[in-house]
Amino acid sequence: MSEEQAISAVVHLYVDGMAFANEAALRKAFHPNASIVGNYEDSVEWLTRDAFISTIVEEGPAPPDRQPLMDVEMIGITGDAASVKVVDEFAGSRYTDYLTLLKVDGRWLIINKVWHRHA
Repeated sequence: MSEEQAISAVVHLYVDGMAFANEAALRKAFHPNASIVGNYEDSVEWLTRDAFISTIVEEGPAPPDRQPLMDVEMIGITGDAASVKVVDEFAGSRYTDYLTLLKVDGRWLIINKVWHRHA
């Protein structure tokens, strides 16, 4: 598997984890110390991985007949660091996510997520 394919697999885990409120998939995709940051209701929201996962699980899965949106617009890789721009949907809203990944012990993990919610 190429590095790009391995990174895409992590992005799939992340998007499916959000769409289906799959805690195990999200824990596998994110580093334990990851941060999730974006503007929410006129203030910057900083979440830990665990707080983010709790929010996803509380929201619950998307309707079973809805295929999750995942449009990977860019993957950039330099050695053991990578960045991904992905457009996805969660709880009826469209987002652009900028994911930073690091290869740790041979596995790509999301270290940071910065998100923008489209109006």
